[in-house]
Amino acid sequence: MPFQGVDFLHLDDELKPEERMIRDEVRRWVEAQVLPIIVPHYEAGTFPMTLIPQMAAMGLLGANLDPKYGCAGLNSVAYGLINQELERGDSGLRSFVSVQSGLVMWPIAEYGSEAQKDRWLPKMARGETIGCFGLTEPDFGSNPEGMITRAEKRGAEYILNGTKMWITNGTIADVALIWAKDDQEIIRGFLVEKGTPGFQQNKVTDKFSLRASDTGELVLQDVHIPEANRLPGTDGIKSTLRCLNQARYGIAWGAIGAAAACYDRALTYAKERVQFTRPIAGYQLVQQKLVEMLTEITKMQPLALRLGRLKDQGRLSHVQISMGKRNNVFHALRIARVARDILGANGIMYEHQIARHLCNLESVYTYEGTHDIHTLILGEHITGLSAFT
Repeated sequence: MPFQGVDFLHLDDELKPEERMIRDEVRRWVEAQVLPIIVPHYEAGTFPMTLIPQMAAMGLLGANLDPKYGCAGLNSVAYGLINQELERGDSGLRSFVSVQSGLVMWPIAEYGSEAQKDRWLPKMARGETIGCFGLTEPDFGSNPEGMITRAEKRGAEYILNGTKMWITNGTIADVALIWAKDDQEIIRGFLVEKGTPGFQQNKVTDKFSLRASDTGELVLQDVHIPEANRLPGTDGIKSTLRCLNQARYGIAWGAIGAAAACYDRALTYAKERVQFTRPIAGYQLVQQKLVEMLTEITKMQPLALRLGRLKDQGRLSHVQISMGKRNNVFHALRIARVARDILGANGIMYEHQIARHLCNLESVYTYEGTHDIHTLILGEHITGLSAFT
């Protein structure tokens, strides 16, 4: 019998039963609830809000955080597998969960006061409150230390001024975690609620990529927030970078899902599409492409799995996460391009989903640290010489 699927090295054997169960449950849900509706949302440029309560009911929001706040308390591998299966459906769906869980809930859990944790985390786990992460600015992406957003301390409150750009969940968020420099030039995190005077959430439109993801611009003009809205544990750029590590870890897994979706579709199509009297899967060049696709996916899987095990042991470093994000997204994007090629003209059609993944991965390749930035992070680590300056 021909080989099916992408578990060529039987890596399922390395997963715990509960990890496989969670992965399979999310995969079934994506197939039943996401794939039938994602194309209309992608075409319209809208996020499928009806899926949020379902994801919350499955425990996918803040899945690896403390159960005392209403979270599932799963391990890092299970959380990674959730990201993998969500991105098998669409990168926009994984982006939503990644931001909600890793970039808003995790910082509140890590840097917030007990009052902030009690107020925000249970509601976010239930999907009743949506969050976004306001770090990137129009002129400062790869260099967050250059941010110009300010937080001026005045009595018992802060006054925020600045603009954030390319913010996932930006217009649907009920609360934004805004990063700004205080009077001592220290970057700190502040919780800004929807509807606060001077706070605008503007939708970014006309995107080719991540069309089923909500992307916004956040504008802060003399926004007054109380001292109680500052995350007390944030203390400089290292706080923001630790948050980004949470998202980058999930992306390393998510890229596997997008790649697997493209490979599966290309393989099925190649076995069904007949040209010159036989299926195109029987031709040497097509077989070479399929073999290379499966080989790269097979190499991506143990890398992500090892990252997860190290994370649960408290041994995972930011440079190891950089390798996972850099490698897996790079090869997922190449796989999407090859899969599109195998399908020929049909590869650009919505019904085959490959071009949708291809366009999405163009953004994933750039966000949460560009491919080149992660290259320099790794380069500095292995040489001891920084190429950033």
